[in-house]
Amino acid sequence: MSTLSIRWQQIKEKILSGDLSPERIAAGWALGMFAGCAVPFGLQLAVTVPIAKFAKISMVGATVGTLITNPVTIFFIYPAQTWAVYRLFFGQLDYNSLRSIEWTRETVMSFSTQLMASYFLGGLFLAFILTPITYFAVKRFVVFSRKLKG
Repeated sequence: MSTLSIRWQQIKEKILSGDLSPERIAAGWALGMFAGCAVPFGLQLAVTVPIAKFAKISMVGATVGTLITNPVTIFFIYPAQTWAVYRLFFGQLDYNSLRSIEWTRETVMSFSTQLMASYFLGGLFLAFILTPITYFAVKRFVVFSRKLKG
């Protein structure tokens, strides 16, 4: 068995184990996905972990769900979400110029009002699309896997 498939089995066990219901597991993943899209990179765990703990939902899911945005994907996701909303509400914007930005907190804070609004609204828009998809996909996965397990 490859290292990747062993790691996948470990992650799957973490997701399925414990006393949490499929709904609470899925809620943790959905929270992570929402924060991964709507909360700026670097602040996501500071938001998701306390909420997951307080709400008694999957902290593993809340943590792993934020990984939609990571040091690799932010260079694609952030420009796309910013470009889409800016184009929709404010006019023309060169997507390639957004891709060349260093997506740090300091850079985002230096954006114009319109560009910053586009960044945050784009993140919310993406979150509103991906959060329910994540919830129902994870819930279905957990229910199906638990049935198979027996």
